Amino acid sequence: MKPDRLRKIRNMGFVAHIDAGKTTVTERVLFYTGRIHKMGEVHDGQATMDYLPQEQERGITITSAVTTCKWNDHEIHIIDTPGHVDFTIEVERSLRVLDGAVMILCGVGGVQAQTETVWHQARKYEVPTLAFINKLDRPGADYRSVLSQIEKRLEIKPVPVQLPYYDGDSFRGVIDLLRMKQLVWKDDDQGSEVIETDISEDILSEASAARDHMMETLAELDDSLMESYLSGDTISVRTIKDVMRKATIENRILPVLYGAALRNKGIQPLVDAIIDYLPSPNDIRPPLGHDKKTGEIITIPSDPQSPLVAYAFKVYMEEGRRLVYLRLYSGEIYTGDELFNTTRETSEKVARLFMMHAHHKERIEKAVAGDIIAVAGLKDAVTGDTLTIGNETLVLEPIEVLKPVISIAIEPKSGGGEAYQRLMTTSSKLMDEDPTIKVSEDPDTGQVILAGMGELHLEIAVDRLKNAFGIDINVGNPQVLYCSSITGQADGESMFSKKLGDTLHSGHVTLHVSPARRGTGNTFDIIPDMNDQLKSSILLGLEEGCLADPVNGYNIVDVAVQVKKVIITDETTGQGMKIASQMALQEAVKNAGILVLEPVMDIEVMVPEEYVGDVVGDLSSRRANIEGVVIKGKYHCIKAYVPLSRTVGYSTQLRSMSRGRGSYNMKFFRYDNL
Repeated sequence: MKPDRLRKIRNMGFVAHIDAGKTTVTERVLFYTGRIHKMGEVHDGQATMDYLPQEQERGITITSAVTTCKWNDHEIHIIDTPGHVDFTIEVERSLRVLDGAVMILCGVGGVQAQTETVWHQARKYEVPTLAFINKLDRPGADYRSVLSQIEKRLEIKPVPVQLPYYDGDSFRGVIDLLRMKQLVWKDDDQGSEVIETDISEDILSEASAARDHMMETLAELDDSLMESYLSGDTISVRTIKDVMRKATIENRILPVLYGAALRNKGIQPLVDAIIDYLPSPNDIRPPLGHDKKTGEIITIPSDPQSPLVAYAFKVYMEEGRRLVYLRLYSGEIYTGDELFNTTRETSEKVARLFMMHAHHKERIEKAVAGDIIAVAGLKDAVTGDTLTIGNETLVLEPIEVLKPVISIAIEPKSGGGEAYQRLMTTSSKLMDEDPTIKVSEDPDTGQVILAGMGELHLEIAVDRLKNAFGIDINVGNPQVLYCSSITGQADGESMFSKKLGDTLHSGHVTLHVSPARRGTGNTFDIIPDMNDQLKSSILLGLEEGCLADPVNGYNIVDVAVQVKKVIITDETTGQGMKIASQMALQEAVKNAGILVLEPVMDIEVMVPEEYVGDVVGDLSSRRANIEGVVIKGKYHCIKAYVPLSRTVGYSTQLRSMSRGRGSYNMKFFRYDNL
């Protein structure tokens, strides 16, 4: 490996609200970097990164896709992510392994609901980010409004490094504020040629003011630059870029660029900015792992010479073959290597290594720190697992997976027990691919329940089962997944003693339950000076006891459990304690009073002004809490919180009310009282 290769790698992704233009931007980047030789369009179902049939039919991105391209002697590993809220896990696991991101915003829509979601995901993983305001060729595009929304809603300082250039009402290009040059793209070619000229007189004063604003913002971040700027010294472009890069990597600013990807404008400077401002694997804070045995926190260097540490962030089933996507943080990996899955404590062998270009595979024999690859042959690894060679106790932080909020019943159309078994086996593969999908058997009805994040999510999952896996199934109506909590405090006590096989299992547990703040989850306070094995058994019993309340069978959430007393005798066993704690919890929850909770969604509806009254009235009839209406160009954005149970089939109703001109985006907000 060349010594400076890591310095010239960019692991980055495109993230945005649905329909902001992520895949179109990705397509242009791949074309101008020479990775593809013909640009495909999302609306034609020809985009390179949207390779699933479901993506091509619907014109949306459903699964994150990985590719690699080269630009100015740098290697860019790209992950194109979905924008629809139902597929948020794809963004979550992509950002978990990326070093940088480009957030794409619509010049008309601005900061939309899912924009905020992906922004907060990026902040959680401290991913340095650029912004690309797209679609500036559209009527109603207002880049100044988008900049204001970024500052107010994302709470970060946007620093434009360009100024949009218009010829009348026609978006032609941008002004490069660092070099004070005008960049224009022709309308009659594929945007490959960037015409660079001096800035037109009619925009020169505005460009000079924009540059001064940029320099003043950067000067506040760097003392040396401040001194040079106040002294009136000539400041090199390289110096400005260095300050901008450092502040971006430290997540102190958000550099902003402009363009119109569908019209092939603004892409080449964006790729330059990815190189200039986003970090290499060496520039980010080294990831931290912990030792499972000692609890010690371990820093993982981006070094090919160190022991291998890789992170599994995606599983994809392709024609029955299992591919596991890995981000290599340190070390090297070769075809035939024996890896140890420290999360599951199993050994797995690498059959083949691939560099991916969407669903096309390029076979390689070796990968090193900084690479994002796919591996065939790993049978156990799933999203969030750590794989190593030589360090069998190191694990990286897992990915947080949201609970499903809606479900449907599915069953094989014919075939009896064999078809049922095939459905369950195939469903487990679907769950490996997508951790937010849950497939289980209802113990009361015997039905197979498929649960997910929304109606579209379930629709895609059913489509995959039928067409990708060849399972012919009947599908029931969507059902909302409710949860339970408690209304008050109560105690519970259980004494368990029963002979199972040849062994007598006993346990005696007394505990107290109280409501926790909504959305905080369950907490378990177990007597600290207990035997570790018994403590683990009690914890397992409490966790299993929260899987179903004793009245409705719903998951129990937002409950604080305190184990007050444990009586240990010669007959006490781990199994006995587990069962006793589970029974005590169920008794306490019943005594405390069960409260049914329903999922409430954060919804944003975009409609022309003439339909606002009808839409607000309809939302109110659905028990929605209307937060307000924001004017965005010719459209009005209605913000509200609405119970998920009242949104089934809403897309059809909205199309009817707005004559096909309305759209909406919805994301999970919290569980609340039914």
